[in-house]
Amino acid sequence: MSLRASRLPLSVCVLAFVLLLAFGPSPATAQRVPNENVIEITVKRALATFNDANITGNYDVFHATLSRPFRQQFTADRLRDAFKAFHTQLIDISPVLAISPVLSEPARIDGEGALLLKGAFETRPSRVLFDLRLLPAEGDWKLIAIHVNVVPVNPQQGTGTSGRMQ
Repeated sequence: MSLRASRLPLSVCVLAFVLLLAFGPSPATAQRVPNENVIEITVKRALATFNDANITGNYDVFHATLSRPFRQQFTADRLRDAFKAFHTQLIDISPVLAISPVLSEPARIDGEGALLLKGAFETRPSRVLFDLRLLPAEGDWKLIAIHVNVVPVNPQQGTGTSGRMQ
């Protein structure tokens, strides 16, 4: 068989490409919501790295794990400033690693292809609330926005601590 005989006519290739563009999945819808195990690992990994940065006051490693757009928008120093309350109040959220998160709404992919994860860890004496937005990159999900709020289970214990970057 000759090489020329095995090729599709150019018009068929162009038509297939046009149909793929018109009716194929968009990049935003091409992503699938990961399974529960991947969701749990993703949330815990993000919060563990966030916690390490807050405990040590060094946000360089946390910064390196973020999505490229997030890293370009916020330096490690800006992250340190945004989450200063966690560091100065010595808030340690590492107990979240021992339990499973409870999502407050189903995980979903938004119109821009980002994975949205919102929920809490029912720890004591404070709950750890999280709202994460992650983009697919390098075979993984990388943070594009993070909001963490640590609130006392008993409202008489105070108002809690919150930090957000988006």
